[in-house]
Amino acid sequence: MNRFTFQNTTRIHFGEGQIAAITKDIPADARVLVTYGGGSIKKNGVYDQVADALKDHTWAEFSGIEPNPKYDTLMKAVTMIQEEGYDYLLAVGGGSVVDGTKFIAAAAEFAGDPWDICQFGATIERALPLGCVLTLPATGSESNTGGVITRGTDKLPFGSELVRPIFAVLDPAVTLTLPERQVANGVIDAFVHIMEQYMTYPVNAKVQDRFAEGLLMTLMEEGPKALNDPKDLDVRANIMWAATLALNGLIGAGVPQDWATHMIGHELTALHGIDHARTLSIVFPAVLKFQRDSKKDKLLQFGERAFGITEGDDNTRIDQTIARIVDFFHEMGVPAALSEADLTADAIDPLVDNLKAHKMGKLGEHRAIGFDESRAILELAV
Repeated sequence: MNRFTFQNTTRIHFGEGQIAAITKDIPADARVLVTYGGGSIKKNGVYDQVADALKDHTWAEFSGIEPNPKYDTLMKAVTMIQEEGYDYLLAVGGGSVVDGTKFIAAAAEFAGDPWDICQFGATIERALPLGCVLTLPATGSESNTGGVITRGTDKLPFGSELVRPIFAVLDPAVTLTLPERQVANGVIDAFVHIMEQYMTYPVNAKVQDRFAEGLLMTLMEEGPKALNDPKDLDVRANIMWAATLALNGLIGAGVPQDWATHMIGHELTALHGIDHARTLSIVFPAVLKFQRDSKKDKLLQFGERAFGITEGDDNTRIDQTIARIVDFFHEMGVPAALSEADLTADAIDPLVDNLKAHKMGKLGEHRAIGFDESRAILELAV
């Protein structure tokens, strides 16, 4: 196991009715700006619960944060904050709303051009405090320090301890009305988050490996159940907690991490508007095929522990393991190849050009995936 420092300060309120807990978590004298997306929270009862919890606070709302939150939209919220004096943010929604609110929190206190935070990795020295009410388990953004923002054809990450949510409400009951597509996307997003930290090479981190394998197996077991029985609250609870633990820093502590799938996937979203999770399901199998030698030990380990694959030579077992992962993606109704998203090999050159523009030339756990390697991965993904 490698050396690491781990700290996660987000307070988690988990379970039905926990939205009420925000009353005490947000200072009574705070001027709160509630951020959310397209308005589904007004249909599923979440907005009313938030409004009730904030009835003794001074608050206003900012709506319209998109999936893959857009810089121009978020800057409208920054202007609102600066003109009206809000000093606390409450994100109510899925990972895109939380990511966008993290950026708003930093941009509202940033002295220069806020896009520098994403484009040049400018240091975030101050940020408004924020909490969140999660409505879609997927990204883990509710208890980590990162986010991803889109501007034009640029989809870029940023991060700082200063934008980690102070608290997060996780009520699985609010996920029961989610559309099937969003449920599937959330499961796949969490699954690949875990894989980016697990499917690398061994460093004798047995605790992290077992945590990761348990989360992966939970998602593979519960994900299809959520599609087949949308009203099973216990299933939703397990998925919600697994998605948070997938990216709160715990399983990634002391182990090598990959993230090539995410960086390549971001370009698919930026250029073709494909759902983030579906870009991951398209790219990840190709990454495994391309890196089958460098990921050999972990592929064999996962195949044995998750699927009971022990027969045959190493190559056969690796092929079977990748095939089982693809089967899971298909069971969740997401694509596992570019062709399944109506894209051909003609899409590859512009994707590689975007990777070059964003200086994504040293990807993967060994930083050995350059632009030629990314092209080869995309060719395997066709």
